[in-house]
Amino acid sequence: MDKLRGELIDIIEWLDDSRDTMVWRFPRYQNEIKMGARLVVRESQTAVFVNEGKIADVFTPGTYTLETRNLPILSTLKGWKYGFNSPFKAEVYFVSTRQFTDMKWGTQNPVILRDAEFGVVRVRAFGAFAARVVDASRLLRELVGTDPQFRTEEVQEYLRQLMVGRLGGALATAGVPLLDLAAHQDAIGRRLAAVLTEELAEVGIAIPTFVIENVSVPPEVEQALDKRTSMGAVGDLDRYTRFQAANAMEAAANNPGGEAGAGIGLGLGMAMGQQMARSMGPSAATQPAQPAPAQPAAAEPPPLPGQAQWYVGVGGQRQGPYDLGALAEQANAGALGADTLVWRTGMAQWQPAGQVPELASVLASVPPPLPPQ
Repeated sequence: MDKLRGELIDIIEWLDDSRDTMVWRFPRYQNEIKMGARLVVRESQTAVFVNEGKIADVFTPGTYTLETRNLPILSTLKGWKYGFNSPFKAEVYFVSTRQFTDMKWGTQNPVILRDAEFGVVRVRAFGAFAARVVDASRLLRELVGTDPQFRTEEVQEYLRQLMVGRLGGALATAGVPLLDLAAHQDAIGRRLAAVLTEELAEVGIAIPTFVIENVSVPPEVEQALDKRTSMGAVGDLDRYTRFQAANAMEAAANNPGGEAGAGIGLGLGMAMGQQMARSMGPSAATQPAQPAPAQPAAAEPPPLPGQAQWYVGVGGQRQGPYDLGALAEQANAGALGADTLVWRTGMAQWQPAGQVPELASVLASVPPPLPPQ
């Protein structure tokens, strides 16, 4: 029956009823094809004739009558210089050139990245991609061989491993912070598609579309991000605390019979009372209920009016107070110099004595060092 069918059938075509077949070999008894047979190549298809293990002719979409003028290379191999019309033996492979869009990829192991904000981070990613045959001859030579039906599942794992291997480099060289990856997934996908297409050119496959659906981080990093987001949503922590305290007081008031509610209400009431006292200002918060007792007399008499009291910082210790006369004695004794830190009431901070104009006369009274003997 195969022999009889091979003698009667003179139309060579492929009607693809699957969605995952990339290459299909036309079945013919002993591979015999009659001269004058019709070859139908539809859109998104390419027909490749293989004679004695070598690619002879490639046909793009269209309808052809198999004659010597339409088979230039095969005619040369067979020596049909005078239009020899007997059947010839050749294998016909139909190659689908449409896009195969139902292909998935994902990282089995996390990809380690260095992020400016979070440091070293492990990320996982997954998505989809589309593949298309752009060079049928190279595909037959490099991947298909003599397979009568080459399906996407035979090459999908190879493509997935290649994509995952290039993903880490693409994310690392993109220079995009982890929190901004979602906004740049499309650009990174286009860059990866171009890189993969260039690398797969030797096997005749292109990657027109590469989609990154999601980039995820480990659970501990997600928890840290959630905490940061919650803190940002709360805003003013003091106002949030008072709001929570007011809600707790209201809940305790609605349950007066509960001991826990009474305790919570008492504690929160005291806390709210203190908060209200502080908010009314220092006068109300610090006003005593009865007159304060008189302060005991100071052990030392206060300084005379008009005498500024100076403090000197020596060895990290504060010394003083000194008046200008005492400072002059310190300067003559060598304990006070231009770099010594001093302070008096009214100064914002400690300053070197040489930068205080009021102490210029004190430092000027210090005799210069003796000349060397």
